[in-house]
Amino acid sequence: MTQFLQTAALATLLLLSAPTRALADEALPGASVESLLALAKANNPDYASMRFEAQAATERIASAGALMDPKLRIEWMDITKAGSQNATLWPSDVGSTQYTLMQDLPWFGKRDLKKNIAAQEAQASQGKAQGSWTELAAKVKTTHAQRYYLHHTRQLTQELLDLSTRLAQLAQVRYAGGLAMQQEAIRAQLEQTALQTELVALQGESRQFDARLNALLARPSNAALAAPERLRPVPAAAKLDADALMTRVQYSNPQLFTEASRIKSAELGRDLSLKNRYPDFTLSITPTQMESRISEWSLMLEVNIPLQQASRRAEEREAQAMLSAAQSRRTATANQVASELTEGLAGLDAAQRTEQLAKSSLLPQAELTFQAALAGYENGKLDFATLLDAQRQVRQAKQAQLKAQLEAQMRLAEIEKLLGEEL
Repeated sequence: MTQFLQTAALATLLLLSAPTRALADEALPGASVESLLALAKANNPDYASMRFEAQAATERIASAGALMDPKLRIEWMDITKAGSQNATLWPSDVGSTQYTLMQDLPWFGKRDLKKNIAAQEAQASQGKAQGSWTELAAKVKTTHAQRYYLHHTRQLTQELLDLSTRLAQLAQVRYAGGLAMQQEAIRAQLEQTALQTELVALQGESRQFDARLNALLARPSNAALAAPERLRPVPAAAKLDADALMTRVQYSNPQLFTEASRIKSAELGRDLSLKNRYPDFTLSITPTQMESRISEWSLMLEVNIPLQQASRRAEEREAQAMLSAAQSRRTATANQVASELTEGLAGLDAAQRTEQLAKSSLLPQAELTFQAALAGYENGKLDFATLLDAQRQVRQAKQAQLKAQLEAQMRLAEIEKLLGEEL
């Protein structure tokens, strides 16, 4: 009876702990790329710094178009009243006191130009922040795909190790029965050792990619991650039309958006340099106090004289050169983006074709070859080397399929980085 109660209690504890373990597994990121992207967007410090820089640039717009702070000047005249009293600063006891309120006023249109320049610079910062995100998202996507590849390669290697173990046992039985040479048994054991060594290497590489992914998520490098369950589906061919994507990339690519904002900023900077040919003003009003009353008012207009035309012409040439440089940078960026997009589409197409060939042709043929070789070896018609070669062909076919999937995911991530958005 006591044993029955202990068994029932243990079963109850296992049932209660099962949901807890399931929830813990679900809480770990890494099963899908969507959860990883959400964590990266929320936690990655590099992306956060770019967002804060963009926010700071946006806040500069208001100050760029604001007037300078006014200045107040107080002048005490005849503070000893021709030597009839000790020096004082009390306004009613001096000869007179002048209060001058001054305001600097730029030439018409300069403030608007400065404000618009700051607005374009803010847009450029936002483009840089978006570019930072697309770069981060591409890294997360490719790292997830590499973890998926390594995870399934480890599973494949473990399956082959189990199969090699069975083959080694078969070779040992045949050797014990005098049906095979000792060399075949030794070769089977060597194959097992090679697969075990490869498993160790794959486990080490998996830990490296786990640490890399955790760094992108701003998590401890040794934090646990869920096993990658699936890859993102590759979009249909209709969404991968080269001409349509080339048109989209001209409007949505973060780098091109940033360079376009810089061109507009440079154009406004050139216009501002031309405005500097005209003078700025200072307007002031001055009430004068004598004893306890305001006795007079004065108004002053001050104008700076732009005599240094040589320096202003140099500033105008500088602004024009900066505009030309910004235009050239955008042209170079557009050419680079177009080239990378074409390469990405070609690589994605090749990866999809390779996967299809491996799945529909190479793998079935390799499996049939292995089954025939296994039957032939069991019947003594084939040697062990032929059986190992057939086993390797199956493995190579499955790895070719996994590598093609990895290549397709990496190409897709690169294309989406260029687009600045999901396909």
